[in-house]
Amino acid sequence: MAKRRKTTRRRTGLQVVTLCISTTMVLILLGMVVLSVLMARNLSAYVKENLTVTVMLNDNVSTNSAKLLCRDLYHRPYSRDIDYISREQAQKEQTEAMGSDPSEFLGFNPFSATLEVRLKADYVNRDSLKLISRELKKRKEVTDVAYQDDLMDKVNSNLHKINIILLVLAVLLTCVSFSLINNTVRLSIYSRRFLIHTMKLVGASWSFIRRPFMRNMMGVGLIAAFLACGALGGGFYWLMIFEPGVLNVITWVDLAIVATAVFCFGLVITAMCSYLSLNRYLKMTAGELYRN
Repeated sequence: MAKRRKTTRRRTGLQVVTLCISTTMVLILLGMVVLSVLMARNLSAYVKENLTVTVMLNDNVSTNSAKLLCRDLYHRPYSRDIDYISREQAQKEQTEAMGSDPSEFLGFNPFSATLEVRLKADYVNRDSLKLISRELKKRKEVTDVAYQDDLMDKVNSNLHKINIILLVLAVLLTCVSFSLINNTVRLSIYSRRFLIHTMKLVGASWSFIRRPFMRNMMGVGLIAAFLACGALGGGFYWLMIFEPGVLNVITWVDLAIVATAVFCFGLVITAMCSYLSLNRYLKMTAGELYRN
C-alpha cells in the first residue's frame, strides 16, 4: 500500500513538472508575441518621428526671427522636435559633403537657412502633411516646404502590413496556446478522475471539489509565469548587451507590460482550462469514467 502511494505521488509530481514545463514554453511564446507587437508599435512611431519636414526660410530672415519662428512651431500640436540650420552651417555641411566650397566660384553663399521639423507619429501621413505644409507656406518667413511624401506613404504601408501580420499571429498563437495548455491540464486531471468521482459520491459540492484542483493549477501557472519572465528577461538582457540600440524601440514600461501579460495568461488560462476539464468529469457517471 505504501509502495502504491509512493508511486502515485511520484507520478503526480512528474505530471506537475511536465505541466509546468509545457506551460512555461507556451508562455514564453506568448510573451515573445506580445513583445513583438509592442516593438512593432514603437518601431513604427520611432521611424515616423525621425522623418523630417524641411522648411526653407527667406534669405533676409534674421537668426532672431528664425528662433522666434522655431519657438512658435514648438507650440504646435504636430511638432516633436525642431532643428535650426543657419546659412553658414548649411554651407559648412555641404562643403564637407562635396569636398569643395560652392561660394568660392559663385561669389556668394547659395544656401538658405532651414528648419528641420520632426513631427509626432500621429501626424506623419499624407493628409496631415498637406495641411501642415499649407499652414507653413502662409508664413512670410517661409519660401518652401519639402518632405518625402512617397517615402512616408511607403513607411506607413509597410508598417501597417507588419502590424496586421503580428495581430493575426498573436490571435493564432493564443488559440494554439490555449489548446496546448488545455490538453496538458486535462491529462493531469484525467489521472485523478476517480478521486473526483469519489468526492462527489460522499456529498462534496462541485465548488468544493474544484477549489483544490484550480488552486494547484493556478499555482503551476504562477510558477510557469515566473520561469517564462525569467527566460524572456534573460533573452532581452543578452540582446541589450549585443545591441544597445534596442532600448530605442523597447522601454522598461513595455517589458513590464509583457511581464504582466505573461502572468495574466498563466493564471487565466490554467484556471479556465482546469475549470472546463473539471466540469467535464464532474458531469460524468461512473460508467462514463471507465469508458473514457
